[in-house]
Amino acid sequence: MTGNTRIPRAEMTGIYGAVVKRMSRRMLGDVAEPVEVTWHNRKVLNFSFTVGRKAQKWNRCDENLKSFAHMAVAGLVGCSFCLDFGYFHAHNEGLDLAKAREVPRWRESDVFTPLERDVLEYAEAMTVTPPTVTDELSARLLDALGPAALVELTAFVAVANLMTRTNTAFGIESQGFAASCGLEPLTVRSTT
Repeated sequence: MTGNTRIPRAEMTGIYGAVVKRMSRRMLGDVAEPVEVTWHNRKVLNFSFTVGRKAQKWNRCDENLKSFAHMAVAGLVGCSFCLDFGYFHAHNEGLDLAKAREVPRWRESDVFTPLERDVLEYAEAMTVTPPTVTDELSARLLDALGPAALVELTAFVAVANLMTRTNTAFGIESQGFAASCGLEPLTVRSTT
């Protein structure tokens, strides 16, 4: 599961370290490697925590759609940690696990609605370099979701890109969170 990160994990000391470790273990069963690596720079760590907490409060876009979008980004970028955590999160939040399992293979899968397919396509189109978001795809999502939800989805995909690309650059891999609740870990997307 976890391997050697490109930046060594830091020893999380002091009262703040103890609190962060305790909260992480309570929420996840373990301390997340991205937290241990980012501990080297507390301002960056606090920024990540703040962005994550604020994004969790957004409520104009359906949680399943945002979860699928994040996992689509993770699958495209190749962040096994984010896929593993995304599945764990979907399980704990009562989201659609049958569909979450299929996100890395969404193009071949028949479980997704047309709207969900558009969201997955949008997440990938935002993630590739250069981005390939089309007017047609944006218009379909705007019609289906409305402006507030599309703005939220777009920002959520951008945050997912921040997290997945950071974890991938650090060499952080799956920690087995999905397996800890009896779920098979997700794999990176198919190449077709």
